[in-house]
Amino acid sequence: MHMGSRLLLTGLVLLAMATANAAEEIAWDELLPAELRELQEIPLPVHDLSLLGEMDAELGDPAVQMETNAPVVQELDGREVKLPGYVVPLGITEAMEVEEFLLVPYFGACIHVPPPPSNQVVHVRSTSGIKLRDLYQPFWISGTMQVEHMENELANAGYRIDAASIEPYVY
Repeated sequence: MHMGSRLLLTGLVLLAMATANAAEEIAWDELLPAELRELQEIPLPVHDLSLLGEMDAELGDPAVQMETNAPVVQELDGREVKLPGYVVPLGITEAMEVEEFLLVPYFGACIHVPPPPSNQVVHVRSTSGIKLRDLYQPFWISGTMQVEHMENELANAGYRIDAASIEPYVY
């Protein structure tokens, strides 16, 4: 095989490997079993913080999770995914960063408005932290999705992503 062909073949193999390992962008409704997708309304992310008062009145007590053990999608287990959402910190490092958190589909969940059902909460552990001052903005979280129930005093989660990568969500 001639040198140019070998380089081209090597490049194509590397591109195919990178594409195969790329995280699949998913939406929050994909965390719901198919039979629930049509029945359940997924709240849209809140980018206008002045709307939180209206959500409070609509959704009720911010301390009560809607469903603590909601049905999950087993087929997501082990898949590389990329999911946008908001961070609810579970701890803060000495560097004032958050490395363990709940990822939720709308701002204020678990704090200002009730937590969503557990199938709309992802427990995340990251290798890089998010600075406290940045927690108001949404993020893309990428990693291997695990279908695993986690109980926490803030909210239960139906999914987990460990060693997640984090990047700001631009809308």
